[in-house]
Formats: sequence, C-alpha cells, structure tokens
Amino acid sequence: MEEPASASTRSADAWSVTSGGRLLDLIRTGRARTRRDLLELTGLSRSTVATRVDQLVSAGYLRESSLRETGARGRPSTVLAFNERHGLVLSADVGATHARAMLSDLAGVCLGETARSLRISDGLHECLEWLQAAWRRMLRDAGPELPPVVGIGVGIPGPVDVRTGRPVRLPIMPGWHDHPVRERLEDAFGVPAFVENDANLMALGEFSVAAPECPSLLFIKVATGIGAGMVVDGHLVRGVNGGSGDIGHVRVTSTDDGPVCACGARGCLAASASGGAISRHLAEAGAPASTSREAMDLAHRGDPLAVSLVRSSGLQIGEVLATAVSLINPGVLVVGGDVTRAQEHFMPALKERLFQRTQPLATRDLRVTTSDLGDRAGVAGGVALVVEEIYSAGSVDRALATRAC
Repeated sequence: MEEPASASTRSADAWSVTSGGRLLDLIRTGRARTRRDLLELTGLSRSTVATRVDQLVSAGYLRESSLRETGARGRPSTVLAFNERHGLVLSADVGATHARAMLSDLAGVCLGETARSLRISDGLHECLEWLQAAWRRMLRDAGPELPPVVGIGVGIPGPVDVRTGRPVRLPIMPGWHDHPVRERLEDAFGVPAFVENDANLMALGEFSVAAPECPSLLFIKVATGIGAGMVVDGHLVRGVNGGSGDIGHVRVTSTDDGPVCACGARGCLAASASGGAISRHLAEAGAPASTSREAMDLAHRGDPLAVSLVRSSGLQIGEVLATAVSLINPGVLVVGGDVTRAQEHFMPALKERLFQRTQPLATRDLRVTTSDLGDRAGVAGGVALVVEEIYSAGSVDRALATRAC
C-alpha cells in the first residue's frame, strides 16, 4: 500500500500545480503582494507566474500599481491587489422584526442601504418582495456606470441547508420551511445567491472587518431569539446539517414547568433569556415594550424591572457560553444584537458568570466585546460570504477557462 503523503509534501504538490485562481487567493488574502512573493510561495517558473497574473489582470480580477520604497533606486516595484471594483454584491440581514438591505462593492463599501421594521412572521413573500424591490431601487439610483452584480448574500434567523439555500424547520417563520429562497433570488437577478443563518453571517462579518487576525471567533446574537456563529481559521463552522450555533435551544432548566419556547419545548435558553422573552415579561407587567429593542431601550433608560431582566439574561447566557468557550477556546467572543443597546447591564453580568464557570486557561487570552459593526454585521457578512464563494480558487479557474474558450 502506498504511504500517505506528509503535510509538507501535500502542500508542495498542491503548489506545484498552482492555478490562476490560487494565485488570486494568495493576493486576495494578503499572503502575496508582488510577483516575487508568488514565485517564492508557489515554486512556479517566472514565465508561468507572469502568464497567470496577466490573465487575472486582463479578466479584471487584479489591479497593478507601482510602489517605490523610501530611498530606493531603480525601477519601482509593481504591487498586485485584488480589484474590489470587479463586481457588486447585494446583501441582506433579515431578522425576526427587522430587515436591512445593502448594495456594495467587493470591499463592503456601501453604495446604497436601507432598513425597515418587518416581522418575518408576516410571511416570506412580503419579506422577499421588499428585498428585491429595495435592491432594484439601489441599483437604479447608483447609475449605469457601475460594474455588474456578481452575487447575493442573505441571512435569516434560523437554520439553513446551505447546499440548497432553503430554510429548515423555523418555528418563528411560518411558510419559510424548505422554500427555494436561493432559486427565487437567482431567478430574479441572474447571479448566484447564498442563504445563511443570520448569526453565522454576523460572525463572518465581524471576523472579516473587525478581527481578521483572530484564528477563532465566537459570535452570539441576543435579540428576539438567541443564536451563535463560529469562525475558525477563516471559515464558518456550520455543523453536519447546518445546525451549529443553535444555542438558544440549549435546555437551562430540567423541570417541565419552565417557559415554553417557540420551538415547543420547555426550558430553552431563548425562552427565558432572549430579548423576546424579556419584552414579554415587561409587557405582562404593563411596561411599554412590545419588541426586543424596546425592552433593551427601556433597560438602557434605567427601568428597574428591565434592568433586572437584562442582568438575569446576561447571567444565564454567560452560564451556557462558559461551556462553549471551554470547548472551543476562541480568541474573541463578540456579543451582538439588540442586547447591545443595554450592554452596560448585560455585559458585566455575562462576564461575571462566564469567568466564574471556566478554567483560567480557557479565558486567559479571550477578548470579550460587543459588536464593532452593530446592525451592519449581517450585511457585512453577506458581502464576505459572496466574495469567498465567487472569488474562490475553483470559481475563478472555471471563469478563466470559460473566458479562454
């Protein structure tokens, strides 16, 4: 039997047949900036690198610029960079009570954006029709001189089968289960569409924009519900069936008389600690809080009951996150969603319980913070997802082959 190749041998073999798409990946991810860098990383001949770089420049994937270092003589170096104006991205973050849509370039620079209150329980047709109309309006307003749209990235508040782009068993989203969301968007705009869980997209957005140097990031969204997303070594962790990060349905009580969750079970974390649960408690007490955001705003203004409920939420979520942090040992734990509107009450409670329940090794280098991107984390993640898919080595190689025919 032939012995398996060592990791170093496999790496060398892979680079010996490096394609144009793989060269672009090296440049796009910042591992290479010049032709010399590509030569050293790949071991390819100078002529092969030159040919493939020329193909990438001609196809618009790369742009070149001259850079002369201070005090240097002779010809300036030619720097290669990913062309972030090669195409446009349509992205959206659809939550339980809101929706945000954006048109951007490949770097996530916003060219048009809109948001509105929108209850996802009102039905998928209203949500998708609003999204499509919003994107078309942005494209019309942006003018005719822009590059083409290359992809769509959408986040929704529940599990998604990413292979099909279809939502899976969503208790708060009647009518969405197994609906061909991806096909509907692709038919409408004629480009590839990617549908993802909203917490996953937010995790990817935070990683791409705020913490690209971190090897592992754990994101938790606390809003109407509770969800989590993980990025490890630059890649989303989705689980076997796309169900990873469904932390809101971890059982935190063992009794049968706990609050009933939207999933139908009792004792789920989301049933007692989510923004939706807090708003229900407040409404039952006669407080003006019919949504998660209104509940958090009430706590931010110092309402005693709202503050008490938000702090209790932080303690409960910190308890569950202690297990997650012990298992994953992430470098960054990011908290996002409506709860950040009352972070002065939530974050101290979460940190208190998290650090009480973990060993020092698991949290020694852990940074616990709130989202840098806020309400825009989801749309930023949508852009990052589209770029990773459309400009992957395989996708670019196929596009170059088609162009050469």
